[in-house]
Amino acid sequence: MTFIPNPTEPRDLPGRVYLTMPAEIDFCNAAELLPLIMSAARDRGDRLELLVLDLSCTSFMDSQGVRLINDIRHRLRPEARVRLVARPDGVTSSVLELTGLRRDVPVYDNLAEALAS
Repeated sequence: MTFIPNPTEPRDLPGRVYLTMPAEIDFCNAAELLPLIMSAARDRGDRLELLVLDLSCTSFMDSQGVRLINDIRHRLRPEARVRLVARPDGVTSSVLELTGLRRDVPVYDNLAEALAS
């Protein structure tokens, strides 16, 4: 069983929410992550411009992780953007590339680039 380390506390950035994702995202925790992430996004209300999910410490992600990101994208207001941070040589980056999600959601190598976008 994968335990959810508090999918991180949202960082207080104007119009932005930054969340560090757990080490593994799979069928054991993806369904539990969605309401936590959406709650952090809803806390910003209409002011949310950017949601950054930091996957740089995520060492395993299966199709449920891809589904989670897609569900988040479709539940946010149309004006809110989603950006991902993933290590270029990591498994997560490979999964994003293989599934085609990388075409739909920008992926950055580091947090500074993602927040500046």
